Amino acid sequence: MEPVDAKGPYDDENVFAKILRGEIPSTEVYSDEHAYAFVDINPQAPTHVLVIPRGRYRSWVDFTESAEDAEIAGFIRAVGKVAKSLDVEDPGYRLLVNSGRHAHQMVPHLHVHLFAGRPLGPMLSGGAVG
Repeated sequence: MEPVDAKGPYDDENVFAKILRGEIPSTEVYSDEHAYAFVDINPQAPTHVLVIPRGRYRSWVDFTESAEDAEIAGFIRAVGKVAKSLDVEDPGYRLLVNSGRHAHQMVPHLHVHLFAGRPLGPMLSGGAVG
């Protein structure tokens, strides 16, 4: 699988669209009118959950430019609810959004990775960033 562009038309056949339609099974962690969260099938940490908006958005920019304010607020609140439900606030967790090829975005549907369960190291390889 190759990284994808953040721009362009939405692909209704991407894996997350299929998960939202129930065509591909997933292990649900959280669900509401704005978001769906599920366990990543290729976890990069002991806890690795993906949170996706229910709407058709390719990237963070697409989402923040196109979604209604209530949808944006609801999605961001959902990410917080997922973290709280997983009880990862202490000792900590990381949220990550990849957008575009240089960030190694693999699925052309906005998604937030939530990582927890072990020390996660620096944000970028090669050095610590504030």
